Amino acid sequence: MSNNIESVLKEDRVFAPAEAFSSAAHVKSMEEYEELHRQSIEDPETWWASQADALHWQQRWEQTLDWSEAPFAKWFVGGKLNACENCLDRHVREGRGDQVAIHFVGEPGDTRDVTYNELLGRTCAFANALKDQGIKAGDRVLIYLPMIPEAAIAMLACARIGAVHSVIFGGFSANSIKDRLEDSKATAVITADGGWRRGSIVPLKANVDEALEGENTIEKVIVLERCSNEVTMTEGRDIWWHDATEHMTDECPAEAFDAEHPLFILYTSGSTGKPKGILHTTGGYLTGTGSTFKYIFDHQQDDVYWCTADVGWITGHSYIVYGPMVNGATQVMYEGAPNFPDWNRFWEIVETYKVSIFYTAPTAIRAFIKAGDEHVEKHDLSSLRLLGSVGEPINPEAWMWYYEKIGGSRCPIVDTWWQTETGAIMISPLPGATPLKPGTATRPFLGIDAAILDETGQECGPNEGGKLVVRQPWPSMLRTIYGDDQRYKDTYWNEYEGIYLAGDGARTDDDGFFWIVGRLDDVLNVSGHRLGTAEVESALVSHDAVAESAVVGKPHDIKGQAVVAFVTLKEGIDGTPDLNKELRNHVGAEIGAIAKPDEIRFTPALPKTRSGKIMRRLLKEIVATGKVSGDVTTLEDKKIVDALIASGENGNG
Repeated sequence: MSNNIESVLKEDRVFAPAEAFSSAAHVKSMEEYEELHRQSIEDPETWWASQADALHWQQRWEQTLDWSEAPFAKWFVGGKLNACENCLDRHVREGRGDQVAIHFVGEPGDTRDVTYNELLGRTCAFANALKDQGIKAGDRVLIYLPMIPEAAIAMLACARIGAVHSVIFGGFSANSIKDRLEDSKATAVITADGGWRRGSIVPLKANVDEALEGENTIEKVIVLERCSNEVTMTEGRDIWWHDATEHMTDECPAEAFDAEHPLFILYTSGSTGKPKGILHTTGGYLTGTGSTFKYIFDHQQDDVYWCTADVGWITGHSYIVYGPMVNGATQVMYEGAPNFPDWNRFWEIVETYKVSIFYTAPTAIRAFIKAGDEHVEKHDLSSLRLLGSVGEPINPEAWMWYYEKIGGSRCPIVDTWWQTETGAIMISPLPGATPLKPGTATRPFLGIDAAILDETGQECGPNEGGKLVVRQPWPSMLRTIYGDDQRYKDTYWNEYEGIYLAGDGARTDDDGFFWIVGRLDDVLNVSGHRLGTAEVESALVSHDAVAESAVVGKPHDIKGQAVVAFVTLKEGIDGTPDLNKELRNHVGAEIGAIAKPDEIRFTPALPKTRSGKIMRRLLKEIVATGKVSGDVTTLEDKKIVDALIASGENGNG
């Protein structure tokens, strides 16, 4: 039996870039991409140096890459720069200070337009306040804020003075804060009294207080007033943001830091045991995020860009704060849920602000499909010119709905593959050049040497599933797991010498396009066949009745693993035994009999974090034990667990 992953999904639809889009794009044809990619792989240092030249360096580097102590990379050795200056000051110096940086929309309906001038002034004042509170370069600062401009201000203020920020997603619990605090040994927390979510107040400050019970390293807690909910302030430790900044000047010199100076630690979610603190540094990370934002989103100065992620995730770091702001973009920032007060909210915002680039997650897209087209059809989305997808592989049917209903069959979709660890997008179409196929992230970005290897380290041929790797270092790569170099080596570099293991299964097709088939640890072993869960899920969602699905394995005496599918149906459709049988046969027709689910459990929703990630760990636990004993504090809707458990007890499989 081969250990390679079998990829069985077939997709033949192809959408070539429109000539009008290509003619104005940064990369205008597949021939141009092929030549640029060839050059960038043959001489990556020259390519990445050309991209780093787009940044403002206070001192130019002496060596582009030092890989002598692999897998510990040093990029732009000897160079000095300031991340905040690259995001704010230089746009003001170039005369764009009155340009809107952030169109902010709060969940309750409050709005603000923040210019680059204002953002710079407020960031400098807050940076001075941090220094006044005793925070200095190298100190770790936890940021636990809602999706509001002050979240970006806090991050950029830390970067300005060289403090290392660690943003914690606002949906995480006190326990999650405590874990990250203990690992990072942070000395300060920046939080808010609360944040708005579906009309309710998330008690952020109270969660911080709970996390800080007992001994810890925190000396200061700075609290922003957002919801005016009642909070407890500890004298000597806690200070209101407005009090901390009241007498601060809005001038703060942008100090030069080494290219390898730590910029942030971001803890990966969903893993068991000790949290993994992914460490990113300054010069390489800005080079990666700045260049990918420019080319992949084909950013032009008159664009209005909106990424619907949260700053608590890497998508928010790279494609809300650093990538767009390095490029001087105008963007939308929205605080709340996509369906509050109703499913029109996103499309109202697109229409109001004439958003031209829209970047969201497949889970959100599938939720919009389930809610019904009428919410989309009542809005003018003609300002859109480019769509993006992030977070997980997008199944072809969701891709087609996104393309037709949101993009009006005229907007290219950049389906982006990347990770917290990679820092920036690694595989994606270039929208003016790459022909699009629903469900594939297409080709590696310039300078990225991605490949698919088998168990022996040989490169897989077309349509042979294997392990996704990156064979050369790249500037935005993680530098280590904070405080644990050995874990860094063991996790990412042990499988193949000198080659980064992404942890995803994938294949290429006959055109060299990359198809991600799911996490290696989500691979199903069915009767000697290794199947990626993403492909089975995609086959289910291609049925007209299905809005969303999640597939997990269940121990099976004969097969090794049985395939269990949790299925959410579209509005107005009931889960019946006949539909159950029809869906099993549909998967058989789409993929083959080997992939037919042994059980299909109809459920009103899937267990998701507030960022839209499906918590497969809970599903695996439910099918294996019939209950959930793990942490569910990050769930968007905790009531769904009962429904999932009942789906098995009621035998609707």
